[in-house]
Formats: sequence, C-alpha cells, structure tokens
Amino acid sequence: MTARKPMTFDAFVDLAAADPAVVGLVLKGSRAHEGMTTEHSDHDLYVVLADGATTDLTRFAGHRTPELDLVVLSLDEFRAAGMPGFERYALARARVVLDRLDGTITRILADKARLDAGEAFREADEWLDAYANSLYRSVKNTRDGHALAARLDAADSVRFLLESLFALDRRPRPYNKYLEWELARFPLPGWDTGRLLDAVGLVSATGDVSTQRRLFARVETVARRAGHGAVLDAWGSDLRLMRPR
Repeated sequence: MTARKPMTFDAFVDLAAADPAVVGLVLKGSRAHEGMTTEHSDHDLYVVLADGATTDLTRFAGHRTPELDLVVLSLDEFRAAGMPGFERYALARARVVLDRLDGTITRILADKARLDAGEAFREADEWLDAYANSLYRSVKNTRDGHALAARLDAADSVRFLLESLFALDRRPRPYNKYLEWELARFPLPGWDTGRLLDAVGLVSATGDVSTQRRLFARVETVARRAGHGAVLDAWGSDLRLMRPR
C-alpha cells in the first residue's frame, strides 16, 4: 500500500475555498512576515467557519505536520482568539488568504493589531512598574556583587520594557523572533530603532549598569509624557539608583 502524502498548504487552500462553510483563511507566523521564511517554515493557517456551519473540514482540527498546521474554528471563536494573549501579535501581523465576508476578516485582524486606549494605558502602567522593579534589582545586585543575579534581572527588565513601550503605542509586543522585523517596518514613535535595539541587546547580554540607566532616563521621559508618572513616583528615592549618575 502506498503511503498517503501529507496535505500541502496549496492543496488545503483549494479544498477550503471550495467549501461554502469556510468564510476566511488567515495565514500567520513566518510565512506572513516577508523575508522571515526559511526552509524549515511551515504554514500556520486559521480556518474560519461560518457560525453554526457544518463541514467535513472539521476533521482537520488540530492537523499538524512539518508543512501545515491548522486551527479550525467558528467566526465567533476567531473574533475572540488572542484577545488578549500570546496569540495576539501573531494575528495582528497575519495575512488574509480568503475573506468571504466583504472585509470582515480583515477588519478583525486590524482590531487585534490595535489595543484600545484603556487597555493600553493599564498594560503600559503594569509593564512599566515591572520594568522598574527588574531594573532596580539589577542595579542593586551589581552594587552588591551579585553578578549573575544582576544579569538575569537585566534580561528580565528588557522583556518588561518592550511590553511597556509597545503598549504605549497601543500595539501587542512582537515575539522576540520578529522584534527586529517589526521595528524595521513599524518603528516605535520617538525611538531610534537602531539605538534601542543596541541598548536592549547590551543590557540583555551584560547587564551594563550605565546603559541601563541611560535607557531608563529615556523611558522615564516618555512614560511621564504619556501620563504614567505616578507609577515612577511610587518608587520614591529608589529612582536615584536607576537614573544616570
């Protein structure tokens, strides 16, 4: 007996496009990020079904091969997917392969790419405080001779910093894999992309205190201008340890 060949992306798209229950196909991951595809890249595809529709394509739910990963879900489920959550960035930069709803699928993705004002403000507040916490611990550990702890705290601070900066721009933070890709195409307003990436790279690798303090000075200015001064003021005299000397 000849083994059945795995389903290819193109073959599945043809199959899904012929099924009236399918109202949308959305490609995410490296295949949706121009220039990021490698020989190891698979196709991560959302298959969006009309609410209440029945179709034999549900047999592909959870389908996963080196070529093709499928998520089969209803339109209502797709609206909620990744809102919020780790999947949100993937959907924010996903590519529409099929939209039978006169742009509805496209609009859903656009909504995922933009945090609402209240959500963004709350997240920026929370991540800013977490950033200050890790920064403070890193600088204090360096002062007290705990080199490994200082570097680990510095690396943690970079994650929280990026979360806060993207929230300030009402955007979900990209996965690390796509950080440079994202900033090259969609820079953070008011930030020099090259300098920011150099700074977070150095902080992550070495925990260099001078770099951390210079970066914090810039963050403090931006955060206060955006209305987040209360988060920083809550640190009181500890801010002196974080600021440039």
